[in-house]
Amino acid sequence: MFTGLVEELGEVTAIDDVGDSVRLTLHGPTVTADARQGDSIAVNGACLTVVATDGETFSADVMAETLARTSLRSVAPGRRVNLERPVRLSDRLGGHVVQGHVDGTGTVQTRQHSDTWDVLRISLPARLRRYVVQKGSLTVDGVSLTVSGIGPDWFEVSLIPTTLSATTLGLVQPGDPVNLEVDVLAKYVEQLLGGDER
Repeated sequence: MFTGLVEELGEVTAIDDVGDSVRLTLHGPTVTADARQGDSIAVNGACLTVVATDGETFSADVMAETLARTSLRSVAPGRRVNLERPVRLSDRLGGHVVQGHVDGTGTVQTRQHSDTWDVLRISLPARLRRYVVQKGSLTVDGVSLTVSGIGPDWFEVSLIPTTLSATTLGLVQPGDPVNLEVDVLAKYVEQLLGGDER
């Protein structure tokens, strides 16, 4: 489990094709400091398993299913990524409950700048719309955010200076894909009430 509070802005250093999957090598000294084989690290919101570490880098295999469902299919060496280790039971839950299970991708539609903050408008897949509410929590590329605006097929998030400087959301531009994870509590409530979660 994660919180959506990005620990480190890492970088993809290599991508190796290993048949029906790829192996990503990522530079991230903070998250690698105590990482061991088998540990989980969220990369742009997708929970990946560490298969090897080497100094300040770690490697993780990304299977075809994950590539098909996330924006990791478009990463390349040199691309910055958001990195987060799982939460410890003794840690504060400063964001919200994040599983690292990407529900779909959206596309940045617009970026509105102001002196100290930016507003991103991002497309919202129809099948996820029912889980997104005004002032609710949503994870974008692994970053826990509050929904500041919503329409029939889009939502907006307002980004403070810390988020702009410490995450990839300060870098994304219109047309860029982003990973989305909706609040898992909404999905549980839907199922308990007899809804049709897909």
